[in-house]
Parts: sequence; structure tokens; C-alpha cells
Amino acid sequence: MPSDDRAIAISATFTAEPIQPFLEFWMAELGLGYPVRFAPYNQVFQQLLDPGGVFARNSQGVNVVLVRASDWPDDGWAEFLRAVAASPAAAPLVVVECPGKRVERPKGISHFITAEEIESLYPVAAIHDPHGDELGHVPYTTDYFAALAIAIARKVHALRTAPFKVIALDCDNTLWDGICGEDGPRGVTPRRELQEFMAARRDEGMLLALCSKNNEEDVSETFRVHPDMPLRLADFAASRVNWGSKGVNLAGIADELDLGADSMILVDDSAKEVEEARAGSPEVLGLILPERADDLGPFLRHVWAFDRARVTEEDRRRPELYAQRAERVRAERSAASLEEFLAGLNLQVHIAPMTPAQVDRAAQLTQRTNQMNTTGMRRTAAEMAKLSAERLTVTVSDRFGSYGLTGLMIFRAGGRSLTVDTFLLSCRALGRGVEHRMVSRLGEIALERGLETVEIPFVAAQRNRPALLFLESIASRDGAGVFRLPAATVATLEYHPGKQTYDTPRSEGRESVQFKRADYMRIATELRTPAQVVNAVRARQGIVTRAADPPRTALERDLTQLWCELLNVSAAGVHDNFFESGGHSLLAVQLLSRVRQIYGVELSLEVVYSGEFTVAELAKAIELKEIEQSGGDYQELLKELEGLSDEEVRALLAEEQDAT
Repeated sequence: MPSDDRAIAISATFTAEPIQPFLEFWMAELGLGYPVRFAPYNQVFQQLLDPGGVFARNSQGVNVVLVRASDWPDDGWAEFLRAVAASPAAAPLVVVECPGKRVERPKGISHFITAEEIESLYPVAAIHDPHGDELGHVPYTTDYFAALAIAIARKVHALRTAPFKVIALDCDNTLWDGICGEDGPRGVTPRRELQEFMAARRDEGMLLALCSKNNEEDVSETFRVHPDMPLRLADFAASRVNWGSKGVNLAGIADELDLGADSMILVDDSAKEVEEARAGSPEVLGLILPERADDLGPFLRHVWAFDRARVTEEDRRRPELYAQRAERVRAERSAASLEEFLAGLNLQVHIAPMTPAQVDRAAQLTQRTNQMNTTGMRRTAAEMAKLSAERLTVTVSDRFGSYGLTGLMIFRAGGRSLTVDTFLLSCRALGRGVEHRMVSRLGEIALERGLETVEIPFVAAQRNRPALLFLESIASRDGAGVFRLPAATVATLEYHPGKQTYDTPRSEGRESVQFKRADYMRIATELRTPAQVVNAVRARQGIVTRAADPPRTALERDLTQLWCELLNVSAAGVHDNFFESGGHSLLAVQLLSRVRQIYGVELSLEVVYSGEFTVAELAKAIELKEIEQSGGDYQELLKELEGLSDEEVRALLAEEQDAT
């Protein structure tokens, strides 16, 4: 059972509970296991600011605000942004702009979904439900609530699952239509839509690789004779173009890039090739392209595996960093010794207080760095920004280029010690003495403040043994697992190549996906529209009709189906009480709104509360309203009908129909 601090917590400016069955469907589909919790009605500001509210308690989950700006006065949006900035909640905040008055995309909100984005990806025929809005402040149709749920679930997935890092692309009938070995390099037609999509993913920091069964010369010539293609050979960080097994080739690409196979996506037109590749590299995600050209764009746009929760500047530089890494590897192999290689690097290490612009990357480091991480502490950007402790960031460069922001130290001074909360360094900078300079800087700060020791606690976490070995190479720890280093000693700490006593680990990309892997092919083909999701939810409910109390007319049959959908039950009898079956006022509002959409009759809430609210009574109310709306002199008939039983009403209606 999930704890109280791990959920999807929702607050909205309107009644948002109709989104619940769709979000619960997605949490089950994705294997995330988050329950869905709602803040009290229209308490967005309170939940953002209350240190004991639903949002503040949801420290390990995701907080969601659904905003219809027209529900606020003109200054409401500015007031909302101030409340977001002041919120004590630590969990990621997703703000969803719902249809109504448009607002400008805010700079201070990391995860903002616009109404335009939702309408573009998940269009529905009817967005607004004026009747539901009037009755119970339920402003949107069922299909649009399903669209909102898809957009939110997609963002939660991006926030809470490990991102894929490499896209391995087939060539023939994938990057281009045709077979370059048979049709000739000039005889193939580039697939611009796919290549442009992949180029955009590269710009967001994903690495591209070629993995194709071809003659390498044919592929190179194809790129050469099509200079207008969006992708060039130089855009690929690794390449395996040969006639060998794709599973073996994918494993080779993973080794070359020093990344885990579970961070790779293979895109191929052949189901057979994908299955063969998975047999050799089962951790790789295989995507089979649709056969119809018209389906290609929609398919790619709905593959959630390509999503990034947020793209930092470090992410955008990743392809460049891997190109620099390849140059370093070549230089290291050509050097006579490690000492010679390091001496020629001209390594520059800059340690400085964290700036606001570095918050996102610093939080990202805590989420992704495992090996050289002394406590394994994970923090969101919101948590990082609100920390009262001192924070130092570490940026590294050498003669080949910048490594970017690669290290982080968080500490507090108290008593006679400087105590380190977080000490971490990305693998890309390990083995070059950067970690030694970091500890040395902590020693210098301690001396500047008249402190005697630097205390670095070690907490065993997933795969952080290298951090332990490093600390043991420079000090001893006490029984509580704390390494206490004399400030005067560590202030002069130096790195001596060849005397390293801990292993330089492989890339952080070796971490496996945190949750079970989603069925990305199913999402991109069978669950990419709100209508498909609505149908899937209804199918999962398995709605049937109870044989003991079955409907007697077509109207009762249809209403029973609608009844079951809203109550999320598998069966209902025509005389079952709505509220005794799990209904409540909000569902009653939705039911009356659906009745208005389907049958064109507008019923008041008096129908719900004036007596037994059952399928039979609702059918009777609809039939009476239809008679009233049909015109003519029916007033006397209506008075007479009010005193009749259901059977007598239907008998009379049958007589009227026979007479016509």
C-alpha cells in the first residue's frame, strides 16, 4: 500500500473528480502505483501555502494544479504565481492550463502544460459541458477529462521513470524509404518526418546511433548523396553497420558509449529484426514503425519513451560532451602513462556557490548520480531551491572542452565541524582528482571559519561503493559511519595518479528503470486518443446487467449502462438506489449532464433528491420531459401521469404511439 507521502495530489479551480478513473487507469497501466488524492474544492492557494496540506504531505509524489484562469479575478494569475514561489511543498508541481481564458507560459514553473498542447495531442469533439458547469462546476466533457488525464499521466511518467538516453536507428525503410544496397544510394527517399523528429530528440540531449544490416559503404554513400537530409553521419555518436546480429551490435554500442542497454531504444521497420535484437539484448526497448506513412508522425509523437521531464542546458550539450569524451579516450590510449595523459589535460576545476540557474541541473545530479554519492540523497528542484544549507557546485573543463556542472556539495557549519549533507560527482569527471579537490575545498572553508574537522557521513545506497572506497582512501570512519577528517590535513589533500585505491565506475547510465517498463507500443497505437482511453476504462470495468432486475425498455438498458460507467460497477438493477450503490452528488451532476447530451432533455437536481433515485425513476423523468418538450396540450396529461406507476406510464405511452 503506497504511503501518504507518495500520490498524485490534485487541486483545481473547478470540480476535477471526474478525472480520477482515467488517472487510476494510467497508474495501473504504467505500473507506478500512485493513488489519486484530491484537495478540498477550489482551495488551490491554501494547498500551495499550507505546510500541513495535501501538497506538503505528498513529498515523494507529484502535485498537480488544474487551472481555469477564468475562475479567478484579473489579478488571480499573478497571485497564483506568487503562491507557487512561496509554496513549502517539495514534490514536483505540474500546472495544467485548462480551456478558458489563456495565460502566458510562466517562467517560474518547471512543469507547465498548456491547453493548446493538450488540444494538439489529444483533440476531442466537445470540450465544454455548460450544463455540468452550471449544475456542479464540472466544466468539461468526459472525453476532455480523459485528455487531461493522459497529459498528466504522461508528465508523471517522465518525472518518475529513468529516461532513455540512446536511440539506435535502422537505415533501410526507417531513415529512408527503399534499400540502399538494391535501389542504390540515390534511389532511396529520405523520411524527413522521422529524421526531423530524431534530430529534435538529439537537440534535447539524446544520443543517436546507427544499428543496421547493410554494407557500411552503401550507408555512407547514401548520406553523402543526400546532403539535404535532416540527419548527417556526424550526428551519430556510435555506429554498427554490418551483417551481424543486432542484439550483439546493440550491446557493442552500449559498451562503446558506456551506457546501460536498458537506456537504449531501437527503432526499426521490421518486427523480426526487433525480436532478434531483443533476444540478444533483452533490456533494449524495441519500437516497430507503422507500415502506413500517414501513421508515422502520430506514432512517434505518442511514444512516451522519448519524453523528457525537463531539458537542461547540460542535456542539450550531451552529444557534444560525448564527442569530447571520444577525443579524451583516444588521447588516453596514445599517452605513455596515466600521469602523462592527466598532465596534458590541463584540467580546470571551478567550485563556487550554486546560482539560481544551476538549481535544475543540481537536482538532476542528485537523481542520477549513484557511484560517487556519499549519502544517495535525492532532491527535486523545488527542494534544492529552498535548502537553507550552503551549496557548492563543481564545473570541470580541460583542453578538449567543458564537462559541464558535474559535482555538488551541500554542508552546514556547526559546533567545531563542517558537516557534509551531500557529496557527489558525476562519473564523467571521476579518476582525474576532481573529488580530491572537492574535499580539499571543504577543508579550506572549515579553516576559514575556525572549524577543526570536516565530517562526511556515508550512507550505503544503490551502487555507491566507489564513494565508500574513496573516503576510506583518505580517512577512517567511526561506528556511526561518519568520516571525520582534520580540516588542516584535508585542506592540502592532493591526487597522485597511480595510487588510486578505489575503482572508477562505469557510467551512471547503468542504473535500471525504477518501475516496470510501460508498454510503449500499446500506448502509441491503442491508447493515444481520449476516446480510446475512455473505451479502455469502460472495458476494464467489465459492465454487465444484473439478471435479477434487468431493464425492461431500450431507454432503461442504455441508462443502466451509463449508470454502471459512472458508478464504476459491473452490474446494476433498474430499482437500485443511486446513492446506496456508491453514488454521490458530483456523480449525479455528471449523470444529468450526460442525459442532457444524449437525450436533449434538461433535468434539475430535484430529480435526484425528490425520492428514490433509480434507473427506473430516471427513465420516467426523461420520458415525462420528452412529452413536455414535444409541445401541444399535454398539461392535463402530465398531471395525470404524475400519479401513475412506471408500468401505467409506459402502457399509456404505448397507446399514444399506436394511435399515431
